[in-house]
Amino acid sequence: MPEAPDLFVVCRSCGAEVSKYVTECPYCGARTQQRAPMIARGQIAASGTKPKRQRKRRQRSRRTDRAPGKPLVSATLAAACAIGAVLIVPGVVLASEVGVVGQLDGQWWRLATASFFADNLWYTAASVVAIALFGGLIEREHGPFVAGGCFAICAVGGMAAAAGLESIPLALGGNAAALGLLGAWVITPVLQTRRGEQPSVDLIGTAVCAAVLLLMPLAAVEASSTAGTTGLILGLLAGTILARR
Repeated sequence: MPEAPDLFVVCRSCGAEVSKYVTECPYCGARTQQRAPMIARGQIAASGTKPKRQRKRRQRSRRTDRAPGKPLVSATLAAACAIGAVLIVPGVVLASEVGVVGQLDGQWWRLATASFFADNLWYTAASVVAIALFGGLIEREHGPFVAGGCFAICAVGGMAAAAGLESIPLALGGNAAALGLLGAWVITPVLQTRRGEQPSVDLIGTAVCAAVLLLMPLAAVEASSTAGTTGLILGLLAGTILARR
């Protein structure tokens, strides 16, 4: 049988056994050898430490796996709202045919289409920017299905609240969807701030954007405050669920 390699050397000064991988005795400080022996590649693998090149390669692969994709769903929804305004302003599409204008009379599909049409360009611009921004943030973090689902729930829920709670319903535009996406996203940075962490988004800018959308009914008749408030509440509930995930 081959002899086991020596793991220790004897210090000539104090006679203690020390590791052969050191050059000075830890007991008396005397030099035991001029140079420590080389460590074999197999010993590095056995000790559990991975080469630096391999660690860097794995870190790059993890960053690639987590790299967010383009927010296509949010961009498509924002573009659809912009196109709706372009169609309804010159009268190509009538508001009474696509929006919550008066009683629905069984035309429940207008709850889904109302968010995509508005005849006030400033109102449309504010909604489109908020949908693209906060929807994109949600889509990068949680995926396209979550972003699309939040948009649908907040948009339809807000229009349904306006149709059911207002005596003379009038609701058009994407303020409910925009405020819903804003509310769904803002929960995470608020919790980060409460934990003492740096928030991932500017909370002051988010508050200003929310205030603009909530006050939009003062500038645009078709912007329903009931729809916007309901969309924000639904978004905050969705954001709470996402934060718990």
